[in-house]
Amino acid sequence: MRGKSGERRKRLGRRLREVRWPALLRLPRTRRGQRRLVQGLMAVCVLALVPATWIRLAAGDRVGTTAEAPVREVAVVFGAGLWNGRPTPYLAHRLDAAAELYRTGKAKVVLVTGDNSRVEYDEPDAMRTYLTGRGVPDERIVSDYAGFDSWDSCVRAKKIFGVDRAVLVSQGFHIHRAVALCRSAGIDAYGVGVDEPRDATWYYGGVRELAASGKAALDTVFRPDPRFLGPEEAGVAEALAAGVR
Repeated sequence: MRGKSGERRKRLGRRLREVRWPALLRLPRTRRGQRRLVQGLMAVCVLALVPATWIRLAAGDRVGTTAEAPVREVAVVFGAGLWNGRPTPYLAHRLDAAAELYRTGKAKVVLVTGDNSRVEYDEPDAMRTYLTGRGVPDERIVSDYAGFDSWDSCVRAKKIFGVDRAVLVSQGFHIHRAVALCRSAGIDAYGVGVDEPRDATWYYGGVRELAASGKAALDTVFRPDPRFLGPEEAGVAEALAAGVR
């Protein structure tokens, strides 16, 4: 039995050696080729980091904690997913920070922006329910049901809801991109970065930001319309007016 097994392994090895792998999958055999491969990989890494570096520079010193945040009329909370119809822990932490901004008088209105592209998936309403449970009055919460990504949320906050100045709330790995995008959309933005434990989700978010920063750079250059723009809405203005009465 061992002899037959050994023969099969040898035949398999010969077949694998005979396979003609595509040129792109074969490592160069010469030192010159290997050097060029390493240089190419380094160039790709540098290019991948350029957008992320630009985002950090664009956000500048406009990121801090809830205690450091300036007083703004509007706080914008970006969606971060639902579990069984309720905010994920990351989204809940964002909403906790927004509720704190409201309680301390640093924001009068909370604009919750998220995905409601399907009947069974409604981020803004779940966010509203969570905030009212944390003491934020319902009339001080405004819902954006078409915040499908960060760029869409920023553009819609400006063009649809008339937000000119805002405190943005998200996790630390995302908040710099949010600030850069909203500033590009015409909003005077300051970002509150919510602290999170360095778990697998946090590291995944950090890695994902490298790819997302590339899209963010393209969005600021080409300035595409959101997936859904629609007519202007008076929700933020009405919520602010309700607070004055």
